[in-house]
Parts: sequence; structure tokens; C-alpha cells
Amino acid sequence: MRYHFCPKCGGRLSLNEKKEISRPYCISCGFVFYQNPVVGVAAIIIRDKKVLLGKRKGSYEGQWCIPCGYVEWDEDVYEAARREFIEETGLKIEITAVYTVLSNFHNPEQQTVGIWFLANEIEGELAAGDDLEEVGFFSYEELPVLAFPTDRVVLKKLKDEQLLS
Repeated sequence: MRYHFCPKCGGRLSLNEKKEISRPYCISCGFVFYQNPVVGVAAIIIRDKKVLLGKRKGSYEGQWCIPCGYVEWDEDVYEAARREFIEETGLKIEITAVYTVLSNFHNPEQQTVGIWFLANEIEGELAAGDDLEEVGFFSYEELPVLAFPTDRVVLKKLKDEQLLS
């Protein structure tokens, strides 16, 4: 269990092992603590059949990913993708389509649902920012070590659809 105390009354959480799906519940007030995935967003920019990736700092340091981040409370997923992209790359983007949606199970502390968008650059100067230390374009054949297994799935799909060289 990630949490041990009830967010409503402060009582101790316990697992209800009698249920088909075991969820934490409060032994004092009975509150059921549903642990739902967090939503992440990523934007895909392709130039000359190469995809823009960022080298991470902080968590997964030194590994690469499609520029991404979390959706904030009360934030639209499209706006979150635009915000995260400019924070991480310096580029303003126009989202053209939802490319794919996948569940991410790589982090045992936090399951996420990721939404990958196809996007076009509008303006700005490409520069690593926020959680990235470097940015660059890569063909499928020259991909660096990736931080997230789902990015590999997305990149393989792009390759299979001949969007990447």
C-alpha cells in the first residue's frame, strides 16, 4: 500500500482481502481509497522522419523519452500537452491528433495512463528545459536508451506506419 492513513478522518487504512479487487479502506470511517492512475501526456514532433526526444534529468536521469508530463487538476489534456512541451523543449506546438493511448506500469509507485499526441511546431527555439538536459531528433535505427517502455511501443508503431526512418 502506498498510503497508510485515511484522507478523510486520519484513521488507519487496511486492505480488504475479502474482495475480488483488494482496495485500501479506513478501519475507522469505512472510506474506500480508490487508487486511480494519473494522466500523462506526450507530444510527438517528427522532422525528416526523425522524432524529437529529450534526455531526462531527475527521475530516469540520462535516459531519453518523448517530451511528456502530467495533467494538472482542472487542466485540459490538450492544454497540458502544449504546456509541458513548451516547458521542456522551448517549442510552441499545434496538436493535430491523438496518436495513441496506453497504460503505463513501469513505476510501481504510480500507474499512469499516457496520451500521445501528434503535433506540429508553431514557433520557438528548440532548447532543453524543465526536466530535460538535452533534446535531439532520432531515427528509429539510432534511438538512445529510453526511459519508458511505452515510448518504445509508440516509436515502433510510428516506424511500422513509416512515419520514422
